[in-house]
Amino acid sequence: MKNLKYVYTFLLLTAVMVVSCQEDDAVIGELIAPSNLQVVAEIVGADADHPYGDGSGVVNFTASANNALTYKFIAPESQQLTPSGFAAIPFTSPNSGIFTYQVVAMAYGTGGISTSTTIAVEVFVDYTPPADLLDILYGDGSKTWRIKSEKAGHFGLGPVGGNIPAEWYGASPEEKAGVGMYDDRYIFNSDGTFTHITNNTNDDSTTDTSGTVFGRNNFIDELGGPGGGTVDGDDVFNYPYNDYTENWQISAPGGSETITLSGVGFIGYYTGGSHQYKIFERSVPNELLLTTVDGNGDFSWWFIITSEEPNEDEEFSTIYNDLIWEDTFDVDGAPDPSKWTYDLGTGDNGWGNAESQTYTNSSDNVNIEDGILKITAKAENGGYTSSRIKTDGIFAFTYGRVEVRAKLPSGGGTWPAIWMLGQNYQTDVWPASGEIDIMEHVGNNQNTIHSTLHFPGNSGGNGVGKTTIVPTASTEFHIYSLEWTPESIKFLVDDKVYHTFPNTPDTPFNADFFLILNVAMGGNFGGAIDPDFTASTLEIDYVKVYQ
Repeated sequence: MKNLKYVYTFLLLTAVMVVSCQEDDAVIGELIAPSNLQVVAEIVGADADHPYGDGSGVVNFTASANNALTYKFIAPESQQLTPSGFAAIPFTSPNSGIFTYQVVAMAYGTGGISTSTTIAVEVFVDYTPPADLLDILYGDGSKTWRIKSEKAGHFGLGPVGGNIPAEWYGASPEEKAGVGMYDDRYIFNSDGTFTHITNNTNDDSTTDTSGTVFGRNNFIDELGGPGGGTVDGDDVFNYPYNDYTENWQISAPGGSETITLSGVGFIGYYTGGSHQYKIFERSVPNELLLTTVDGNGDFSWWFIITSEEPNEDEEFSTIYNDLIWEDTFDVDGAPDPSKWTYDLGTGDNGWGNAESQTYTNSSDNVNIEDGILKITAKAENGGYTSSRIKTDGIFAFTYGRVEVRAKLPSGGGTWPAIWMLGQNYQTDVWPASGEIDIMEHVGNNQNTIHSTLHFPGNSGGNGVGKTTIVPTASTEFHIYSLEWTPESIKFLVDDKVYHTFPNTPDTPFNADFFLILNVAMGGNFGGAIDPDFTASTLEIDYVKVYQ
């Protein structure tokens, strides 16, 4: 592709040559080839004074055929798959002038049988994009872009030409965590290739190219992935998909700078359509506001992307220094009843998560020894026992810093947690009460530490969460902490921030919460339990709360 794709062109259809391989209603068993394939080409900006267009470099193609399920347009430097039959294609040339290009339009029927038509278009080329735009997109070679999930309105839907990002729907900060969109990364390489990384791993791994993406239910199968994911109404969450490479081009229909991706390349949320993104706003450094360009013209999706990673490696300085509550577990025996109470039994549906353990207050499962609280999960009598202690009804607070020094259990199926629940959980049923998971660890994914928030719209597997790696999680003590303010909730390991959630007045995280410590076994998150598991212990040196 080199630099050809950066040249904007003006197009005029002066001749149409059809080379058809179709046969009307050709039938092979139950397979029917599309017939009567028609293609209309409209040159953007063409009028009596500008017979070759206004300099946008785009021709809008619309295809229709009987028995067609989807369409594909193949141009010299790009191709687009579109179920609607609409595609906006930019043409390029290294020099100014009039050139002829061939475009193949294909209609696909059942079983992938296709019918094709070739169209010749005569094109006037006369544009070069501004250098500052190219510097924004790839700089010296490439930049890595992501959805700016921490910003209000980073993803949404509105009418064409409406106020963006204010109309119809705009996502709140981190609202779509867990759907397979926020860990995607996008690279506009200087050689004209577009790289979509579908799983940006926290350990900077470059070997795992498998991930998941987020898309519209009616269109997601166009990606040709293996299937799967979670269907929720019009959406598909976590659709399995590997990293891929396509091409990118720039055009300016009507003077609007527009990025076109080849094939089924997309950004953020797969919406089908023409795979074009108009640059609606680029005045904020390292940030672009993109809107989709669709052939039906009824609405636009928008995305705010940034070339900066979240600033979570900053030096942390707490604003809370007054100790208001603590337990240092200095007295051997059972936990202090003035500070802790218990959840007992198996709960409803394994405590709502299909967990396998029975919680007890037995010293076999919970005990203080030599200044350490020990919560032990055990295999016994064909099942599993453990313990869950909490400050429910005894101590709760709003905003502050929580510090827990702990060493975690190990073993397949273990699921220790240090967490908090809204004190109003009995009247405002979960997830309305809110849940703050300061630390969760799964023995089936050893040394990966999870921090997660659950609230309406983000329950279960859709919680807003992040992970970090602690190589010695089960062999050494580490400090798991939380800094909770009206503006943000920060999660830390050993005083290093790895997850920041922008708190707002409309979340449940502005009221009293109480503390919970437990070790679960199995369940929806803990996964399969090792058949050889016997026992493992969560050890806690202290729990402290500051305001």
